[in-house]
Amino acid sequence: MTKQNKKEFEQVVDSFRNDNAKEGLRVFVAGGSRSGEDNIYVEEAYNLGLQIAKNEFKLDFGLSSKGIMGAVARGVLDGWNRKNLEGSPIQGITTKEYYDLYQSDEILSQIEDVIVAQTLEERKQKLLKSDFVVFAPGGVGTLDELAYDCVAMQDGFLQVKPFILYNVEGYFHHLVEYLKSIAVKGFCDPIPFIVVDDNHEMGVVFKLLKLAYKKGNTTAEAYTATRQLIYELPYFLKKEIESKNSIENILAEKERIINHGSKEEKQELASEIEQAYLEKEIERMYDRLAKTGRDTAVVSDKLTTLKKRKKLQKNNL
Repeated sequence: MTKQNKKEFEQVVDSFRNDNAKEGLRVFVAGGSRSGEDNIYVEEAYNLGLQIAKNEFKLDFGLSSKGIMGAVARGVLDGWNRKNLEGSPIQGITTKEYYDLYQSDEILSQIEDVIVAQTLEERKQKLLKSDFVVFAPGGVGTLDELAYDCVAMQDGFLQVKPFILYNVEGYFHHLVEYLKSIAVKGFCDPIPFIVVDDNHEMGVVFKLLKLAYKKGNTTAEAYTATRQLIYELPYFLKKEIESKNSIENILAEKERIINHGSKEEKQELASEIEQAYLEKEIERMYDRLAKTGRDTAVVSDKLTTLKKRKKLQKNNL
C-alpha cells in the first residue's frame, strides 16, 4: 500500500468512526423487496417495524414500499403514529437510478427524509451510520448487504456494532452454519451475530440495546459488549417468562446483584445466566438437527428422482 493509498484508507476509516460516534439510536434493516411464499415473513417484518417504533428507534432503510422492507416501514409508521411521536421515524437512502423507478404510494408518501446517493457504494456507506443492523429475510441483495457490512467491520472501516439476524422460521439457519464454518477454518474473524427467532425476542434485544448496551471505544471493547449481550440474552428471555417481570426490572435486579449483591447472590446469578445460555444453545442444536434431517430427506428425494430420470434415459436409448 502506497503512502497516498494508506492516507486515503485512514481518512475513510476516520470518517466511518466519526459518523458512528454520533448520538441517537438508529436501526438499519436490510431485507427483501419481495414478500416470499409464506405470509409469516411479511407478518414478522411488520411486527419488527412495530418493535422499532415501540422503542422509539429510527429506521434507516433502502427505500422500498414492497415486500419485507415495505412491511417493516409500514410497521414503523403505524407504531409511530399510535404513540403520537413527533418527527419523521424513517430515513430512506437510495440511488438516483432506483429513485426514478419508484412510484409514489401510501408508504413512500409518508417518508419525508430521503437521501439520494450517487452510487450504490455511497448508499451502503450512509446506511452503515446506524447504531445497529438487522438482517431480515431477503434475497441476494440482502446477502450482498450482509457480506459488505461484515467486510467493512472486519477490515476496520466500521467499528464493531451489533448485527442481528431475524431468523424467522429458521430462515438464516444455513447462513449461520456457513459463517461459523468459515470462521472455524480461519478464513474470517468470528462475527458476533445476535440470532433472534421472533418479534418477541427482537423486542427484548431492542430493550437491552437501549438500556444496557455500551458502545466500545475500541473494536475489542465493542466486540466484547456484543458477545456479552448474546451470552446474557437467554437469561433475560427465561427470567421474563418465569418471573413475569419486565426486562427493565430484571436488568435492574441483575445490576444490583453485580454491584452490591452478596457472594452467594453473585454466584447464583452467574449460574442462572450460564444455565439459560446452555439451555438455549441445546434447543438451537436440536433445531439444527431437525433441519439437517429435512435437508437430508430433500437430498434423498432429489437423488431418487435423478436416478429415475437416468434409468428412463437409458431405457430410451
